[in-house]
Amino acid sequence: MRAHRVVVTGGAGFLGSHLCERLLAEGATVICMDNFLTGSPVNVEHLIGRPRFRVIECDLTGYVHVPGEVDLVLHFASAASPTDYLRHPIATLKVGSLGTLHALGLAREKGARFVLASTSEVYGDPLEHPQRETYWGNVNPVGPRSVYDEAKRFAESLTTAYRQSHGVDTAIVRIFNTYGPRMRPHDGRAIPTFVRQAVHGRPITVTGDGSQTRSICYVDDTVQGVLTLADSDFEGPVNIGNPSELSMLELAQTIRDLAGSSSPIEFVDRPVDDPAVRRPDTSLALARLGWRPEIDVTTGLLRTISWFEQELLEKSRPAS
Repeated sequence: MRAHRVVVTGGAGFLGSHLCERLLAEGATVICMDNFLTGSPVNVEHLIGRPRFRVIECDLTGYVHVPGEVDLVLHFASAASPTDYLRHPIATLKVGSLGTLHALGLAREKGARFVLASTSEVYGDPLEHPQRETYWGNVNPVGPRSVYDEAKRFAESLTTAYRQSHGVDTAIVRIFNTYGPRMRPHDGRAIPTFVRQAVHGRPITVTGDGSQTRSICYVDDTVQGVLTLADSDFEGPVNIGNPSELSMLELAQTIRDLAGSSSPIEFVDRPVDDPAVRRPDTSLALARLGWRPEIDVTTGLLRTISWFEQELLEKSRPAS
């Protein structure tokens, strides 16, 4: 990494904590900022005490100050699962707007490179498949998911404005469905839900008829893509995700088989505005960053299932 001192907003979240861990391993000093609304100190407790790691509890929608030099700001603060952003709609909109404004202000003050964690959700329920960065999206601005989708779309616009008007060195990464260790078992997303249900032998709840698709990318690959972008001079936006596409029914069946579970599949109502398809065109990431995912779905899911099994086992043990 070219950056020596990095601020990671949302650093105690699932993806943020993996970024903090990787940055430390590469020799950077890391300031993790989080208000712990959806992130958890548990995700970074193994990093606390290291001389180049610091946690600052703060709300980005308020005043933000970091003493000393900063080379890179990775803005990953946001609720990311439907369960979370539907529970905290205004907080989600505020961190996407005011939080992004303040994170960009920090980058401008420090002369730092800024990377916005955007999302495949800016494409909405896409009419283009697979989704290229040139696609403008199909988003319902007043639907229940809009608090997340539109917050990220606004954040992209604000980031672009700071680049054009203030000369801030910015980049935008559109992250597709990422999974791996440290996801919360009850965060509402498909993979932790399916794994938790399979491990406990409970019915695996697939929404709708299960024909809707997602493209899942293991967290190590996503982290590599984000940091490769951060280390480049490319502004994006760029898709980071795995173009290997699965239906939700196929994903549920695969997780059940890999977990050695006999859980039945149970179909439940599909959420409002749930996208029918999701698959990134990653040719731009390959051409500009030399990045492609390396970890196949089976390997990634086996690692994730193993982590969840250990976590669920520890939580089931009686306190001594």
